[in-house]
Amino acid sequence: QYKFRDLTIEELKNVNKTYPNFTFSMNTYTFKDGSQKDLLNFSGTVPVKYGNSYNIPIHLWILDSHPFAPPICFLKPTVNMGISVGKHVDAHGRIYLPYLQNWSHPKSTVVGLIKEMIAKFEEELPLYSLSSSDAARQSELLSYIAKITEGETDMKSKSKIGGGKTEGCFNKITVVGAGDLGVACLLAVAAKGAADKVVLLDLSESAAKGGTMDLEIFALPNVEISKADSKVVVLTVNSLGNAQTYLDVIQSNVDLFRGIIPAISHYSQNTVLLVASHPVEIMTYVTWKLSAFPKSRVIGVGANLDTERFQYILTNLLKAQVMAKDAWIIGEQGEDKVPSWTSCNLVANQTEAIAAGNSREKVANRAMEVLKGKGQRSWSVGLSVADLTDSILKDKRKVHSVSTLAKGCCNINSEVFLSLPCVLGTNGVTEMVKLEEDPLVQEKLQSSAGSIHDLQQQLKL
Repeated sequence: QYKFRDLTIEELKNVNKTYPNFTFSMNTYTFKDGSQKDLLNFSGTVPVKYGNSYNIPIHLWILDSHPFAPPICFLKPTVNMGISVGKHVDAHGRIYLPYLQNWSHPKSTVVGLIKEMIAKFEEELPLYSLSSSDAARQSELLSYIAKITEGETDMKSKSKIGGGKTEGCFNKITVVGAGDLGVACLLAVAAKGAADKVVLLDLSESAAKGGTMDLEIFALPNVEISKADSKVVVLTVNSLGNAQTYLDVIQSNVDLFRGIIPAISHYSQNTVLLVASHPVEIMTYVTWKLSAFPKSRVIGVGANLDTERFQYILTNLLKAQVMAKDAWIIGEQGEDKVPSWTSCNLVANQTEAIAAGNSREKVANRAMEVLKGKGQRSWSVGLSVADLTDSILKDKRKVHSVSTLAKGCCNINSEVFLSLPCVLGTNGVTEMVKLEEDPLVQEKLQSSAGSIHDLQQQLKL
């Protein structure tokens, strides 16, 4: 099948001579479009010095047009290793190097590629050692997902007996984490009725025994305590470690997500990831990085609940219906959230604009005072999550204030997630709604972005 068989064999002899520990075989490779092809591949370890000496396991697939096309390269971590997502490696272990991008026969060779791989890995180690508990969790999670999904192709091809709908067409939502927040989200989503099935993934049986037992006792319809391929995956897990500082708390959550997100994104490659874990802005950024998903399909619950409350207060308590429909809470959760308004031309001249702005500011300040007394309990966040999933599954194209990548907005140049009004559909964020250009609002957003970015820089992803 190889078009340049002699050249390929000659090069592989050179690889075997330089790296005799590599093993060669023919296996089926599945491309992103679902097509498959039997390809020559080899696996082995490459020596990398990063303080200590490490043997980094890799897996290279040789295309049938080799040596005129570069190999497809992956890390091949053991169950005790986690992938460090970086500029040369994505969450699935796919390796990206300048050598691959600039591949040109006869200058480029597999031996040369491996040498550059070693050099780049010595600058940024691509793997890290998992603790025994993290390794066990990741191994169990991968095994669990694999058993349930059995591959997207199989799921889509099997029809449900006695029904006219294939299993793959079901609107399924998976809630990850069976704590109070997870159970609240599950109940709210089930009550909303948008999904055909709501799935609860329990990562810690002992911590959630009471809640899941109650769900089983009362046998709620369309609720399943297991795992399945889903249109939306809601992340509610938070680490319960004994961290001493705020940074330690966030790092504990990051460590937890490192064992969860790559597995979920690998087996549910077309899902929308909806993050409700704390702090939502940073954990949404972490989810985006670890999943390697496009930014449109990684969303944080952000200020959706605060916005709904804000609009309700304006409409029902302050009787400012006209203002409410253009009002949003944006930025980050907590004390630094900011009221803002959709960009529109409601006034004819500058004098009217100033008067309208002053009136709106007074009403907004009163609404914010009322909003301060509202906490975010599990059940209220659950209702907000149900609202968001309903818009996504039904492709409502409704506007919500959710955490999204804010780079490029309000002169923000760093990769941070902040709540901004976004149109949601089946593929997540379809567009961002333009807000009025208020210098004070922009200054607050830039301040939030700066503090969030500083924290992110201190995290170990």
